[in-house]
Amino acid sequence: MTAPNEIRTDRLLLRQWCAADREPFAALNADPRVMEHFPSVLTRAQSDAMAARIEDGLTARGWGLWAVEVVGVAPFVGFIGLATPRFDAPFTPATEVGWRLAAEHWGRGYATEGARAALRHAFEVLGLEEVVSFTVPANVRSRRVMERIGMTRDEADDFDHPGMAADSPLRRHVLYRSRRLDGIRDVSSTDEIKRRAYVSSVKASAR
Repeated sequence: MTAPNEIRTDRLLLRQWCAADREPFAALNADPRVMEHFPSVLTRAQSDAMAARIEDGLTARGWGLWAVEVVGVAPFVGFIGLATPRFDAPFTPATEVGWRLAAEHWGRGYATEGARAALRHAFEVLGLEEVVSFTVPANVRSRRVMERIGMTRDEADDFDHPGMAADSPLRRHVLYRSRRLDGIRDVSSTDEIKRRAYVSSVKASAR
């Protein structure tokens, strides 16, 4: 087992999950606004099971879908981080960057800020060559986040999600990519000194 790394940004703390996160996580998973582009909202049992899987993954690997705290504002607003798609597609195996935040915290740039940090972690700490992200075409909000963090889409990469029925309006997905060199350039929000300081701090916390 590995102690999960924490990631700090200007406003956010991406951290391991705790028991107190379960209730607000269940609330956002039961919100039709949050789950608009998913097959259905989740029951409390389904939400708790998802949280347990995420927590186990963080403990096993040291990275994953971190719980997100807005420091000094809200102790839990959702998750942001990295995951491994659990289905077969032309672009898998792969690592994706993803997020799910409570609706009352939308529109404040938290997803963009946290996803940039997760991408930086993927490239600078984990040494990944590429990270992907995907959603349904109608999910304009998430697609804008993907574009803001420097990810790009090639229409030839769009795919039908194998987990969705053939007649489901959620079957078609758009795919965005960020490659290592592109990610370093686009994700860095300040100069090289700040980037190196971040990498050093993360590596030091993992010792």
